Amino acid sequence: MEMTVTLSGHCSMSNCSLQLHGNRSILISNLSKLQSSSPPAPDLRRRVFLFSGTSFGALNSFGRTAAADLLGFPSRRVRLSCNDARRMPETQPVAEAAAAQPSFSEFITSERVKVVAMLALALALCNADRVVMSVAIVPLSMAHGWSKSFSGIVQSSFLWGYLVSPIVGGTLVDRYGGKVVMGWGVALWSLATFLTPWAADTSLWALLAARTMLGVAEGVALPCMNNMVARWFPPTERARAVGIAMAGFQLGNVVGLMLSPILMSQGGIFGPFVIFGLSGFLWVLVWLSATSSTPDQHPQITKFELEYIKHNQQASAVENKPKKTRVIPPFRRLLSKMPTWSVIVANAMHSWGFFVILSWMPIYFNSVYHVNLRQAAWFSAVPWSMMAFTGYIAGFWSDLLIRRGTSVTLTRKIMQSIGFFGPGIALVGLTTARRPLVASAWLSLAVGLKSFSHLGFLINLQEIAPEYAGVLHGMCLTGGTLAAIVGTVGAGFFVEVMGSFQGFIILTSILYFFSALFYNIYSTGERVNFDATV
Repeated sequence: MEMTVTLSGHCSMSNCSLQLHGNRSILISNLSKLQSSSPPAPDLRRRVFLFSGTSFGALNSFGRTAAADLLGFPSRRVRLSCNDARRMPETQPVAEAAAAQPSFSEFITSERVKVVAMLALALALCNADRVVMSVAIVPLSMAHGWSKSFSGIVQSSFLWGYLVSPIVGGTLVDRYGGKVVMGWGVALWSLATFLTPWAADTSLWALLAARTMLGVAEGVALPCMNNMVARWFPPTERARAVGIAMAGFQLGNVVGLMLSPILMSQGGIFGPFVIFGLSGFLWVLVWLSATSSTPDQHPQITKFELEYIKHNQQASAVENKPKKTRVIPPFRRLLSKMPTWSVIVANAMHSWGFFVILSWMPIYFNSVYHVNLRQAAWFSAVPWSMMAFTGYIAGFWSDLLIRRGTSVTLTRKIMQSIGFFGPGIALVGLTTARRPLVASAWLSLAVGLKSFSHLGFLINLQEIAPEYAGVLHGMCLTGGTLAAIVGTVGAGFFVEVMGSFQGFIILTSILYFFSALFYNIYSTGERVNFDATV
């Protein structure tokens, strides 16, 4: 716990502060520094009474006494300060306190964790809104007589919009910050979700337009998450933060896949669209009132947490860079570096596998193992629960490796290798499964290991280009969306021509292997100078 007490006294000559750090009492000012319980010399014209551990008495300055009675508090970090208009540079003990790693209780109750929890909830809504169609497409196809190839086109309409917005959205995020852009994004995709029932009853073109609008709005979600994590978390905590946020992303799949059949049985085919759309509007109200774009703008953040974030931020952190006048990012220079292509290729493969599994697994379990729609949704949802759990474990391990001296580059390559080689092997196992339970186990392993790649290419964007992280993420998402469109539509045509899902799953496995090799050859964890001419 940290307490800040403002004294009614006045320090007319200096900045002075009193800290109780554990059982150690420290007086800091431009006139003295005391590390014992004895008062300073009388000629300083101020008296300080310190009792190591649980309490202290009064601070007297130029005849004015300002007292703070903290008797009875346990030995915790307490800061007492009085300041004039001239702020003195932070002294070494403050820097040491800021550099110290917070305890788990301090971390989990901090304002930065509250921010990332809101991001996780937004990403959960993001995936829940998009995954509803994966369940609703089965009764819609039966009602309208759609073939599997045409069902793939309907599902891919979301990706048409997703193809357009990430680069523009990433540019807006770099310019205006994640809070504003994320708020608009959630509001628009919730509106698109809410209007889907009306659009489906109107015409096929209206339905495709609503799904396209959903894709346009959701294209800003991940760039906003990356921007907010870079602003709020020091490098040694970013992997955990991404793990928490992406856990929400995966749990959105679980919620969407599990609740959609239940809501459809109670409220008709379009019941889930209405419920999830209204939930998004509620999230926007909380987000705008309870968060800020940067830590120093947050009204409730403690001084200790703010100092900790600032002290541990890299010199190139987003909040420390000067504002740019550049409106159009240097796309040519960004694309001239191989580390850029390593994250683009990795994101493309990630999106290919993600959307193929997300869009086609309910149909896969329904057609291959002949289970009903609700069972197919549950078998498809279990793997995403695994991904949410392993994502946080991967984040904790990644941060631990870096704190223990493993280079950032090697850490990212380890995470990416597990995140791509693992699913590639597991998908081969999926093709051998003869029962739905075994198939779901193989799929759970594939999706669970896939979460490690979030601590590879996804967090790598902040490291190679902190000043262009938003637009670079947008470029990656656009490349990924192209791959996802090809994969989602291609799976339907492949099944119609070949008559089997297994061949397409093997193709996906092979692509995972090649993408992992490409990333390991060309990626880096160091900052890349994109401003230098080629």
